[in-house]
Amino acid sequence: MSEKNQQQPAKKGWLRQAREAALVPALAVFTGLLIGAIVIVVSDADVIAAYGNFFSNPLHAIGLTFSTVATAYGALFIGSFGSFDRLVEGLGIYFSTGETRQLLRAIYPLTESLVSSTPYILTGLSVAIGFRAGLFNIGAEGQFFIGALCSAYVGYSISGLPAFIHLPLALLAGAAGGAVWGAIPGYLKARFGAHEVVNTIMMNWIAFRLSDWLLTGPMQASGFRPVTPNVAISAELPRFFSDPIRLNWGFILSLAIAGLVYWLLFKTTIGFELRSVGNNPDGAKYAGMSITRNIVLVMTLAGALAGLAGTVQVLGVDRWVGQGFSAGYGFDSIALALLGKSHPLGVVLAALLFGFLRSGAARMQSMADIPIDIISVIQGLVIIFVAAPAIIRRIYRLKEKAADEESTVLTRGWGR
Repeated sequence: MSEKNQQQPAKKGWLRQAREAALVPALAVFTGLLIGAIVIVVSDADVIAAYGNFFSNPLHAIGLTFSTVATAYGALFIGSFGSFDRLVEGLGIYFSTGETRQLLRAIYPLTESLVSSTPYILTGLSVAIGFRAGLFNIGAEGQFFIGALCSAYVGYSISGLPAFIHLPLALLAGAAGGAVWGAIPGYLKARFGAHEVVNTIMMNWIAFRLSDWLLTGPMQASGFRPVTPNVAISAELPRFFSDPIRLNWGFILSLAIAGLVYWLLFKTTIGFELRSVGNNPDGAKYAGMSITRNIVLVMTLAGALAGLAGTVQVLGVDRWVGQGFSAGYGFDSIALALLGKSHPLGVVLAALLFGFLRSGAARMQSMADIPIDIISVIQGLVIIFVAAPAIIRRIYRLKEKAADEESTVLTRGWGR
């Protein structure tokens, strides 16, 4: 058999595995949207009233049902991607007059969705790399806060540095702050057996209360608001367009880091050890791998990624830190890692989904008068279906996956 013919079965096998890996998450998202449509319908007073007179006018009730769902999801789509008509109009004005204002307004929803996705990518990678090593990092939210505070401090307290020095310094400060916050529970786990779930939860609360004290004391800007001073221009991540577009190089940085995480996990000896410890810690120890070193290492890396997420949000979007700075990115990251099957590519796709849902939710509420909490309902349903894939397989009559094909170990349990 020629070399070309040998490569074709391998390529088909890879494509088949990728398709099977994506099938259940895709169906979980679809099912979540479907049940979300039911929630939208039953929460609409006009639709309920129409069904009260269903037998007298059934077509009106059915038509109103489809119209309500279409309006809600249409508004969600426009809020996430923007209007095609407005984009065409903006392009026409730009090519005829050179005016960019209408074009920027047309692409604003899409760019905001990417802005919302950026911290999701990094925090999702933080939890995913822990899952790969059999550890449950619930501390991404606290690490996010600490990274944001460290980068903000370096960003506003140092002046006179050129951007090519100040910006990397602020990025490194945020990553280092998150790394320290992740390394502490990692060391307690490796040295004393203290469970990382409990420790990372406690570290979250320490981070929250520490940030409250800093923002009302040593790091508070002049005035009454509990916020830091704005970071210096030399520490800001450059934006691609002028205001109001906030899309910045943080998005590209997050994609590059996702690529680095993939390379680390699947192309290096360190990554092989991390995955081996996660899959079979006893076997890894027997093979001479250091369980202690790998636990501390993976929690440090996880903290650095979550801290970098807060850093990118500060330097690229907000330019300061205030109380309630995070929108729950660290907690949502657990769902992202589950949805993405703890694979960097899957995490990126899941982060884009959550970012687009978050960005479009406000439009859905204002345009279709649908509560923004419906998005949280949809996200929760998706998480349930991804965490329990047997439900999806039973609903859609998919072939059960063999036990030995399950490749991702989420945790090693409370007793390890």
